[in-house]
Amino acid sequence: MPKKKPAKHSGEDDITIPVSPQTGSSIDTWWWLTHKGTPTSFLCISLFALLIRSAVTMYPYSGAGIPPKFGDFEAQRHWMEITTNLPVIDWYRNGTYNDLTYWGLDYPPLTAYQSYIHGIFLRFFNPESVALLSSRGHESYLGKLLMRWTVLSSDAFIFFPAALFFVLVYHRNRTRGGKSEVAWHIAMILLNPCLILIDHGHFQYNCISLGLTVGAIAAVLCESEVLTCVLFSLALSHKQMSAYFAPAFFSHLLGKCLRRKSPILSVIKLGIAVIVTFVIFWWPYVHSLDDFLMVLSRLAPFERGIYEDYVANFWCTTSILIKWKNLFTTQSLKSISLAATILASLPSMVQQILSPSNEGFLYGLLNSSMAFYLFSFQVHEKSILMPFLSATLLALKLPDHFSHLTYYALFSMFPLLCRDKLLIPYLTLSFLFTVIYHSPGNHHAIQKTDVSFFSFKNFPGYVFLLRTHFFISVVLHVLYLTIKPPQKYPFLFEALIMILCFSYFIMFAFYTNYTQWTLSSHFGSSDKEKKQI
Repeated sequence: MPKKKPAKHSGEDDITIPVSPQTGSSIDTWWWLTHKGTPTSFLCISLFALLIRSAVTMYPYSGAGIPPKFGDFEAQRHWMEITTNLPVIDWYRNGTYNDLTYWGLDYPPLTAYQSYIHGIFLRFFNPESVALLSSRGHESYLGKLLMRWTVLSSDAFIFFPAALFFVLVYHRNRTRGGKSEVAWHIAMILLNPCLILIDHGHFQYNCISLGLTVGAIAAVLCESEVLTCVLFSLALSHKQMSAYFAPAFFSHLLGKCLRRKSPILSVIKLGIAVIVTFVIFWWPYVHSLDDFLMVLSRLAPFERGIYEDYVANFWCTTSILIKWKNLFTTQSLKSISLAATILASLPSMVQQILSPSNEGFLYGLLNSSMAFYLFSFQVHEKSILMPFLSATLLALKLPDHFSHLTYYALFSMFPLLCRDKLLIPYLTLSFLFTVIYHSPGNHHAIQKTDVSFFSFKNFPGYVFLLRTHFFISVVLHVLYLTIKPPQKYPFLFEALIMILCFSYFIMFAFYTNYTQWTLSSHFGSSDKEKKQI
């Protein structure tokens, strides 16, 4: 048994540090963060996470110095230019001062309002960076610095508080012995390498919609359903990709409503909360059907086709053998992808309607977002942020699988990040994640939480398959960076990366769907004993 060495402290509880019997050194490397409580742990990790984000901002962004349209950085700046100089009703309308072919707004109104607020900030300190028309392609040092600050502040004021809300609710019943796991979980959420690289490297504001979603998830866990509807409606009003989580929210809340004495009244109450929230934030565009449809048309770029870049989803991967765009019209592909997405989401939805539970809801979020990533229309590389966020919230339940998912989620974005010249942040954050994930004070504890009734490890050859996957991915990293592909197949390496990542994602989706369904047997007996609310 390891000896324990008392430590100086203030307060009523005794604090002890586990000590290794061989070396006498501390086993729990998280102790210095956890002995003061969760809020202090969260504050320390938050400061470190902000430092890491700041370091990433020193590297290039999407489209840096590449005229005429540049990239996502210019798109976000241009929206600030449009919203601060034109009337609200003209933000989505093509005109002399708003050419929709040049980075026209293609996100819901809350993104436009966010752009307006950030644009006011830029105009105060650097007016030329948002001057109408003349600011296109603006890349001054001060302008770039101010733009980076808008993302950092969005993270600090929206995503971080939402993460704290989730952690406090999710771990509210955890004992003192589990505080290291709490700190580890906080680190996994705040040091999410995919989100950091996309928002603070590539340049986007996913932290806002994901923060609102995390807040809605926390509201579900503390049974504040009206707040859930309001926050998730805000997430949908910021980025339409938040719809990846909609099946899980819908099925879980419906399942809970159906178990009450007045299910219809419960559904109506939540429906009113959703409608009122949408009406408030869509108000400038609900007065006219034409204006409303104009905004909706900007949110669904069907003309681009079912896939665009090399994304590790079903349509893009199978297009190597099946030329979907040649075989079907865009209208047919819209229907086919919708049907495939619904079918892939259906098992987790049915499970939550029949047996709603908090843990099942978290798995439902993961399964519905993965279904959308794999089968929906016009998916981007960055869309992996949706299922990866859900997996991050379940990190303590998916110890081995979470590590593998992180690796392949990052690898699926590798070509995109290389184009943005973010190789060093990519490698550094991958290394940082590995170090924190395998921190000695917690890794042995989370291994105990792995699901024992089903694991890929039980299947013959799985370990060999996983190691082969990893070896191939390392080879592809090297080949992509050092060798030019054949002229006949200029995107050969991107295609191989896509196939490799897709093969892992599809296995992971089968595992998490099966795991969610097995939860029903855990909760079934206790649910029968509960009285109706």
